[in-house]
Amino acid sequence: MSNSLFNTIHSGYPEFSKGQKLIAKYISENYDKAAFMTASKLGKTVGVSESTVVRFATELGYDGYPALQKAIQEMIRNRLTSVQRIDVACSRINDDNVLGSVLGTDVEKLRRTMEETSKENFDKAVEMICSAKRIYILGARSAEALAVFLGYYLKLIFKDVVVIDPSNESDTLAQMMHVDSEACVIGISFPRYCNSAIAALRFANTKSANIIAITDSLSSPLAQHAKCSLIAKSDMLSIVDSLVAPMSLINALIVAAIKRNQAEVSETFRQLEAIWDEYDIYQKPEEAVE
Repeated sequence: MSNSLFNTIHSGYPEFSKGQKLIAKYISENYDKAAFMTASKLGKTVGVSESTVVRFATELGYDGYPALQKAIQEMIRNRLTSVQRIDVACSRINDDNVLGSVLGTDVEKLRRTMEETSKENFDKAVEMICSAKRIYILGARSAEALAVFLGYYLKLIFKDVVVIDPSNESDTLAQMMHVDSEACVIGISFPRYCNSAIAALRFANTKSANIIAITDSLSSPLAQHAKCSLIAKSDMLSIVDSLVAPMSLINALIVAAIKRNQAEVSETFRQLEAIWDEYDIYQKPEEAVE
């Protein structure tokens, strides 16, 4: 647990009621499970009323139980092991409607991303990308797929785009040896944050590069090294990371960059269409099977 919440619970423990002590003990020992329990479920689990759980949250200084729950969730996001993530997911997802549970969670993450992502930061990121002499993109672990996707389209828009292979930290930094103040470095990582991504942005910072972090929170270690942070909400679905919201945010970056360079991009695609047609890259409409 984070020191602040742990210390608050520890310091207040002698004054808690019997029921509040049961809640405090359960949260301290099972924070990975408590983080996703409703007040009612937590109360039933420890043997107290829902109102006792709500009063406990207030006693700790939170506006209500949802605020305490959110604090615990944010605290554990980078702490859960893969085994713990599976246990949490199995307790949260309805076995009878996995599809509905997962899609519903993704919709909620998109909604929160729309609410919490700064338009000012988004516009700043687009400007940094479009004005860069060279663009570096790094996505670690599951976020590597996002980096490849973003890199694919940015390479169609800009002449000098490098998608970094994050598999080895020393090699990662070697791929960034030419980063300078005219470069834009885009780092993408979500809990559990990868050390290679953090190290890459830290290195880019020493080179005075324009750094964009695409991550889940302003408290993310990536955001600490960035000049501009774009917040996209992710979630833990078993050992699978839900990256729907980050992908949507990246789509928006690509569209904004295309709009800023519409004439050049249109010419590029005119040339590509001719190449694709000459080499039969895509099936022609008249060849489609009815």
